[in-house]
Amino acid sequence: MQSTQNDRNNNSDQNSTSQNEGEISLIDIVNFVQESWKKLLAASIVGAVLGLTGWFFLGSYQAEYVLFNINSVDLISWKNLQKSLPNLAAQVVEENKIPQDQAAVYKTMAQEQWWQKNVAPAYALSKADTKDLGAISKDLDAASTTILSLTITAAGSSKEKAIDNVRNASQFLRSGGAYLQLHSLLNGYESQTISEVANLQQKITTTQIEMGYQQERAKSLEDLHKRFPGGVNVNGQVVDPKDSGAKYMPISTQIIAVNNDINASKESLARLSKRLEQIAIIKTFIDQAIPLQDQTFDGLALNEQLLAIESALRSKLAKGDSNGQALLDQLRAQLLSIQVRFTKGLEANTAPVATKKGMIKTTAGGLAAAFFLMLLALLGQQLWIKIKNGSAQ
Repeated sequence: MQSTQNDRNNNSDQNSTSQNEGEISLIDIVNFVQESWKKLLAASIVGAVLGLTGWFFLGSYQAEYVLFNINSVDLISWKNLQKSLPNLAAQVVEENKIPQDQAAVYKTMAQEQWWQKNVAPAYALSKADTKDLGAISKDLDAASTTILSLTITAAGSSKEKAIDNVRNASQFLRSGGAYLQLHSLLNGYESQTISEVANLQQKITTTQIEMGYQQERAKSLEDLHKRFPGGVNVNGQVVDPKDSGAKYMPISTQIIAVNNDINASKESLARLSKRLEQIAIIKTFIDQAIPLQDQTFDGLALNEQLLAIESALRSKLAKGDSNGQALLDQLRAQLLSIQVRFTKGLEANTAPVATKKGMIKTTAGGLAAAFFLMLLALLGQQLWIKIKNGSAQ
C-alpha cells in the first residue's frame, strides 16, 4: 500500500517537472531577448541593406503619361476599347507584326488586366462629388461619366526604357483605337455593298413594273379623251388614280394624276440608279481598302492610306458628278473624324515622367524577412539545446 502511494507521488512529481519544463516563463523571454537582441539587430540591418541594394540594382522605374481627352472617348467607348485593345495586341503578337524592339510591351498589353491597372481614366466628377452635388442638378450625372484624361503607366528596367514603354503604349492606344474604328467602318461598307445592291435591284424592278401599268393607264385615258373630246373641264381637285372614286373624275384630271405618278416613278428610278452608282464607288473603295487592312494594325497609318484611295477615286469622277462627290464627301468626313479623334483628341501637354518607387517598401521587406529568419534560427537553436539536455539526463 505504501509502495503504491510512493509511485503515485513520483509520477506526480515527474508530470509537474515536465509541465514546468514545457512552460516558457517571462524570465525566459527576457533572457532570450538579452542574449539575442544584438543578433536580431544585426540581421535586421543586413536585411535592410540587402533590400536597399536590391532596389538599386533590380528595382524598376515607373513612367507616367497623361493624355487629355478632347471629345475623343466617352465612358462606353472606353469600356469597348478596354475589351478590344488586348485582343488586338494579342493578334499583333500572334501574327508577328510587332514593331521593332516592342515585343515585351505588346505581350503585356495583350493582357486585359494590364489595361485595367495601367490605364486610369480621370472623370469630371468623382463618386463622392456626384453624391454630394446630386441634389443640385441632374445634369451632373452626365458630368460624372465624362472622361477628362487617361493616365498611362508602364515599367522599365531603366528610366529611358520606362519612358519608351509608356510612349509605345500610348501610341498603340491611339493607333489601335483608330484601327478598330476603321475596321468597323470598312465592315459596314462591305456589308452595305452586298445587301443593299440586291435590295436596290428589287426596288428598281418593282418600280419599273408599276410604271409600266401607269403608262398603260395613261394611254388608255388619252384614247378615251380622244373619243370624248367634249368632256368636263379640268377639275383642280387632287386625285389619286388608284382611288375607287377616281374613275368618276373628269378624264383630263385623271390623265394629269396618272402622269404625276409616272413622273414620281421615274424620279424614284433615277434615285435608285444613282444609289447604285454610289454603291459601285463604295465597292471600288472596299476592294482597295480591305487588302491594306490586312497588312497593318496601325490605324493611323491605315487612315492615311484610305484617304489617299478616296482622293484617287475623287479625281476619277466625271465633271459635275455631284452624286459621287456627295458619297466621297461623306466617306472623307468619316475618315478625318477617326483621324482627329485619335490624334488631336488624345494629346499630351507634357512629356512622360519616370520615377523609381518602392525604396521604403523594399527596404522594410528585407529588414522584416531577415529579422524573422534570424528569430526562427535562434528559437530553433534554443529548442535543440533543450532536446539535447533532455536526452543527456
